[in-house]
Amino acid sequence: MIDLLGLADPISDDLVCSGKGCRAEARWGLLWNNPKIHTPARRKVWLACDDHREHLETFLDARGFRHGTVPVTDLEQQPAQ
Repeated sequence: MIDLLGLADPISDDLVCSGKGCRAEARWGLLWNNPKIHTPARRKVWLACDDHREHLETFLDARGFRHGTVPVTDLEQQPAQ
């Protein structure tokens, strides 16, 4: 089994949902990759609150981009600058 978390881009400590116009605290990390522009191993991360998780997953699934969803507490955070 591939360790998807080890491939995910680090996230900032500003855990705000990626839903358009949403400023809610994110609880989920949606791991994704666009094979036309990213290397096969790379995992970008969108953050999602409980209200936008399903919508964002559906968007990524429809394009075949989503590789998993994990709690934000499981994601690596970038060091504070």
